[in-house]
Amino acid sequence: DMRKKIIAGNWKMNLGVGEGYRLAGEILRMLGKRKDNDKGVILCTPYIHLKGVSDILNGSGMGTGAQNCSDKIDGALTGEISATMILSTGAQWVIIGHSERRTLFGEDDALLFRKTNAALDAGLSVIFCCGEVLNEREKGIHFETVRRQLTDGLFGLPATKFGKVVIAYEPVWAIGSGITASPAQAQEMHRFIRKLIAEAYNEPTAGNTTILYGGSCKSSNAAELFAGADVDGGLIGGASLKATEFCAIVGSLK
Repeated sequence: DMRKKIIAGNWKMNLGVGEGYRLAGEILRMLGKRKDNDKGVILCTPYIHLKGVSDILNGSGMGTGAQNCSDKIDGALTGEISATMILSTGAQWVIIGHSERRTLFGEDDALLFRKTNAALDAGLSVIFCCGEVLNEREKGIHFETVRRQLTDGLFGLPATKFGKVVIAYEPVWAIGSGITASPAQAQEMHRFIRKLIAEAYNEPTAGNTTILYGGSCKSSNAAELFAGADVDGGLIGGASLKATEFCAIVGSLK
């Protein structure tokens, strides 16, 4: 399988413009001009940083992404940002369906499917998030939850479009909690997700799909998480706001 290894930083709602540009510059200096193109680094910033950070990273082999987008193309939608607007900043990626969007903003599978379609139609690539909350894990329905999120939010895409999607598994109970899924728990769910993709599409598609782990991943536990055969990198939250920590995580991806 020739699937890409990726580390994506998710800055969430942090950093003013100057601070964001400074962080992107530090990361660029530390990682230098990237030669190993099988390994992608993406910074998913607030909208206000996208143009500037895309300019800073231009030519470095690193990408930029937004953290959300509208499911609509344009129009009278005060405060919303469309996929084409994101693309116009120089960004190539967008995160869709992060657990915070699902839980805090009530985004459901049907809306996330529309957002994913809008993003792909505009020419963006998508990091599509899935994952269970604590009581779903405790009740033992975590596989069913992830199956539903992917079936209803993603697998309606034709195979050609699905090729532009990276999946991020985030056990919601592990986000910002300091608790991390064990490497075995992460690998178990990643393997399950790859099996679901094979069922929905085919084996080659499943083998080519990058599946990231998100959930309190830091430099101290990254290497053991990434050792899982089906764990192709990480979607990094808090640790992506510190250049040294983020670059250490990138370095621990083989």
